[in-house]
Amino acid sequence: MTVVVKCAGVGRTYPGPPPVDALQPADLTINRGEYVSIVGPSGSGKSTLLNIIGLIDRPTSGHYILDGVDVASLKEADRTALRGQRIGFVFQSFHLLPHRTAVENVALAQLYVGPKARQRFLNAAEALAKVGLSHRAFKMPNTLSGGERQRVAIARALVNQPALLLCDEPTGNLDSATSSMILDILDQMHADGYTIVIITHAPDVAERADRIITVRDGVLHV
Repeated sequence: MTVVVKCAGVGRTYPGPPPVDALQPADLTINRGEYVSIVGPSGSGKSTLLNIIGLIDRPTSGHYILDGVDVASLKEADRTALRGQRIGFVFQSFHLLPHRTAVENVALAQLYVGPKARQRFLNAAEALAKVGLSHRAFKMPNTLSGGERQRVAIARALVNQPALLLCDEPTGNLDSATSSMILDILDQMHADGYTIVIITHAPDVAERADRIITVRDGVLHV
């Protein structure tokens, strides 16, 4: 089985005084096609772990291999490129560009992958179709509902066919019916073979995953 995420003794300490051990050294392996949820109280270290896995922060200890690439020696520009190519992000607050249409928001995610403008548009349109939003492709974010904006964000995350889909509280700003629809889409992505890691406070969201990992006081319980 192919390993997508391989953390060996990975930890993160923020300098003080006094220093704060946000994440104690931990081992974690996530295989291709897995659906994993990460749970824990606020301040437990969940976001620190997500930021390390997502190549946003560097660990202060241990080694991290993403989809076969040892990221420790990469320069920041190479880390940014790898993040754009291999990781799709879905955030609680959507993070769509307000003055770009839905299809433009999705197309822009392909800049690190390199297809020409026409192909970026075609890929974006196909990704929007997968989340049922072809009819809203040319709408601005402020004309979309919260659920539609999150579906655009999922399309943006998927357009590069990433090795890893990272979701940070993807239903946190949505009502229960819309949350269920978003989770159904993620279930379908999992069925299609995507590797998904979701951070959540909601037990019913966490239980959709194949495996639940708990972080408490900076300690990973796999």
